[in-house]
This record gives sequence, C-alpha cells and structure tokens, in this order.
Amino acid sequence: MARSQGVNQELSEVLNQLWSRDTNRLKPGTDYTISLQGKAGYVAQHNNYARDMAKAPLFAYVNEGKLKSIKTYALFMRLLDNYEMSTGVSETVTSEELMENDLFLNAILETEVMKCAHRYLVSKGQSPLDQQQFKKQLYDIWFRLYHRDQSGGEDSCGFEHVFVGETKYGKEITGFHNWVQFYLQEKQNNVDYKGYKSQGNKNTPDEDDHILNLQFSWKGLVKPVGSSFIGVSPEFEVALFTILFLASTEKVTTAVVKVDEYLLEVVVYRHGRSIGTSYPKLLSSNNRDL
Repeated sequence: MARSQGVNQELSEVLNQLWSRDTNRLKPGTDYTISLQGKAGYVAQHNNYARDMAKAPLFAYVNEGKLKSIKTYALFMRLLDNYEMSTGVSETVTSEELMENDLFLNAILETEVMKCAHRYLVSKGQSPLDQQQFKKQLYDIWFRLYHRDQSGGEDSCGFEHVFVGETKYGKEITGFHNWVQFYLQEKQNNVDYKGYKSQGNKNTPDEDDHILNLQFSWKGLVKPVGSSFIGVSPEFEVALFTILFLASTEKVTTAVVKVDEYLLEVVVYRHGRSIGTSYPKLLSSNNRDL
C-alpha cells in the first residue's frame, strides 16, 4: 500500500493512546445514527449550487440527553453560540463568554484524553508541566482573538473557525469541522447535507465511521468538500490538533496517521501563536480496502 510510506508512527502512537482513552466518544448506531445516502458531486470553490444527493439529514438520530449529560459536550455546546459567523465582523467577548471558555478548558483538562496529551507534550518539551500554564497555552492556541479578515477588527479565533465555522465575504464557508455543530445546525435547518465525498468507488464510507468527508450547505453557502470526525468528544479533537499544532512552527503542518482503523491526514494551519484552521481528512478505512 503506497500510502503507508508516509505514516507518522510516533504521532500515530500518541493519537491511539488518546483514542483508547476517549470514553466520551459516542457509539454509532446506539448514541447516534447517521444516514450517508448518495455520493456528492463536484462543486467548484465559490459556486453555491450543489446537487442534493441526500434528501434526508446526515444525522437521523442523536441522543441529545446523553450529550447534555456529559460535561465537556454540555460546555462545548454553550460555546458554539458565542460567535459571529462572518469574518470581518468584530467579535465581542462578554465576561460570561470568557467564563464559559474557562469552564470548558477546566472540564477538558480533567479528562484522561487531555491528561495523556499534556504528558506527551511535556515529554516533548512543547508544553509547561504546570496545569495553569498549560491551560493558558491552550487558551492562546484556541481562544485568543485575531484578525482573519484584514479589513476588520479581531474577528476570529481557532475555536470559532474549526468548531463553529465562519463565512468569508458572505461567499464561502471556512472551517466548520465539528459534528456536534453540524448536528445542531442541521436541526435548525441551517445546514443541508448534500452527500458524502470519497475517492473512487473503493472508499465508500459506512455509517459506523468516525471520520467523514462530506459536502453541505450552511445558510445557503456551499462547502464543496468538508471533513469531520463523527461522534468523537471535543477533548479528543482539541488534544489531537493541539499536539499537531505544537509539533512544528511551520505555517502548515500535515501528518499522515493511522488511528484505530482509519488512515487519515491531519492538517493544522498556524495563525501566529494560535490555530488558523485544523481538520482531519479520511484517506481510507481498513474495514473495507486496506
């Protein structure tokens, strides 16, 4: 298999440790059900017409009670409300929102996933051992506001871009790589799932997959190819992308990793000391063709 040449073994190992500790990951078919339907077609960037190959929503069922009963998800969902979707519109951060950011960080720091990530980062000399200093580092990476649109004020942060999603010049969707946000926006009829994306016929996803490449529209704008973990906890995503972010000082860091049964590419863009964007891209899954 040609793809495996580039697999980053060290990163794969630590990410599998995170994966096995992710006790808040939901179970497909039990805690939630997705409906993949048809394969989405090609849509050029900036073109907001996409043929709908999926008449029904992506999420047929999510146990919302379970989501709300798990601290990290409950606090994560509160954060999703706090951001303006358009870049170029300055974010105003209220003291209540600052408190919610803080509570979310506290909650994820209590999880085995984040403790494992912290130990690894300390061992690599990339994070401070002190918990409060580590929390500040996470805050700067994910919540520090910065200018994404040159014309405006501080209009974005890593968390908003990756997990909430933004629109650029009212013409395209940027970011938006989180399944909980996707589900909540779909429920409000803001998101319309258009179908899954896959290379060739071999890589057809299945409904138990925890990573999906997909096409969708959000408030009328189309994302030709999006990608998202499905069912994983917020702490897993924060841990994974933080580790990749801190692994280098390059503008763009990519790594091919084997996590559980998935071969994926993870990508992080840097914006100074913060995350510009980050996402997973499924390359293949061994329950089918590896």
